[in-house]
Amino acid sequence: MRKRLAILASATACIAALGAMAGAAAVAPPTLVSAPSPFANCTQIGPGGTNYLNAEVEPWVGVNPTNPGNIIGVYQQDRWSDGGARGLVASVTHNGGATWSRSFAPFTFCSGGNVGNGGDFERASDPWVTFAPNGVAYQIALNFNGSDFDNAITVSKSTNGGDTWGPLQTLTRGSNPLSQNDKESITADPGNSNFVYAVWDRSRFPSDQASFNALHAFSFRGDILFSRTTNGGVSWEPARTIFAPKSNMFSIGNQIVVLPNGDLVDVMFLGHGSGGQRSGWEVAVIRSTDRGVTWSAPITVSSVQAVSVTDPETGEPIRTGDILPEIAVDRRSGALYAVWQDARFSGPPLGHAFAGIAISKSTDGGLTWSKPVQVNQRPDVQAFTPSVEVGSDGTVGVTYYDFRNNTSDPNTLWTDYFIVRSHDGGATFGNEEHVAGPFDMKTAPFAGGFFVGDYEGLATIGSTFIPLFVQANTGNTANRTDVFETTASP
Repeated sequence: MRKRLAILASATACIAALGAMAGAAAVAPPTLVSAPSPFANCTQIGPGGTNYLNAEVEPWVGVNPTNPGNIIGVYQQDRWSDGGARGLVASVTHNGGATWSRSFAPFTFCSGGNVGNGGDFERASDPWVTFAPNGVAYQIALNFNGSDFDNAITVSKSTNGGDTWGPLQTLTRGSNPLSQNDKESITADPGNSNFVYAVWDRSRFPSDQASFNALHAFSFRGDILFSRTTNGGVSWEPARTIFAPKSNMFSIGNQIVVLPNGDLVDVMFLGHGSGGQRSGWEVAVIRSTDRGVTWSAPITVSSVQAVSVTDPETGEPIRTGDILPEIAVDRRSGALYAVWQDARFSGPPLGHAFAGIAISKSTDGGLTWSKPVQVNQRPDVQAFTPSVEVGSDGTVGVTYYDFRNNTSDPNTLWTDYFIVRSHDGGATFGNEEHVAGPFDMKTAPFAGGFFVGDYEGLATIGSTFIPLFVQANTGNTANRTDVFETTASP
């Protein structure tokens, strides 16, 4: 444990320590960072589906640039089968992962929310956290109720590394059933502590309020909304639309990265078409050269061959990040990397398509993108829910789950988590490194499929990668999932 602490104490110490560890295993054993639910006795949870007490899903992670030993991982706590969780919890370490504590912001009734502080909601979802260069952390949430259509996007700030969280600041709130917010993210500008950017999508349904189908079809438009602070979180600008399609298009999974010159690039999945299903999906970006004041039209990264992930024996659905791309930037060169699920790499002669992991690169700020290449190295099994980051030395790391160790037993679905790295700017990737598993995915909460998260966390300290991810606790229905952290050293 002392060796692990020394590795994570600072980026400089990390590199020095790793130099002495040549020949040692690159991926450390996972460390448990979640704990029994702090919301177990909460009764203000409203009606809904099944609540999975003690189940944590969908983590994100941030590292304090002023103290790399300070890491915050945020995740949904006590997931509901029909959406959201009782609250969002932050696991916090100040000693590089030797010990972890837990805190939470008042995003819901269960976590201290009320009418006075803006957290008067039954559920929260889509946790995200980011650190500004001065060490201030920002956490964002989608807040909503299971009993009505009231929903909001709110932000909380921490000035002590995640030990406590400040009052909520509401970026948007409304109760129109035909205009719902979803899939928000937050990004602090790594070059200027005054600027933090929030982005999300908002469904824009038909004006026929009486139409039941308006809530269930995909023939609608999905805008991108944006807000920012220019004064370190003292105040936030009013939310505004930065992409409003005039045809049947729908944006989801928006996520901003900041280039070394301060330009912003927002990645998304962009759906096209009408009716009950999309006629096509693509990964796209929009760009801003003035810190978010104005934005470009969408630029296509790649079309997507979408395919569902299912249990190979039973056909039961697995809920994955199938319509959520991830993006990362090399802070040295400005190169951009986007990853997503894609079935283009399988099919004949395999006989049918499998979800795989695609990556594309841009070296001109997102204006043009390379032809996608496959990252996962077992195209004969389904791979899903990728994350991507770039180390300080330019190494590209991608994490994902797959089913390579599954058996023919229809009662189990053995799942593993992997990382693969590229040392030549994404041109080639080395051997896959096992991070965790196998675990039985069928123990996970069922929320539109067996569910550990629409995304998983990945950060870096120097050239060391920090995965934060969920495993199911095989067979333990009282504690179905937990969040784990590990280090993948050079």
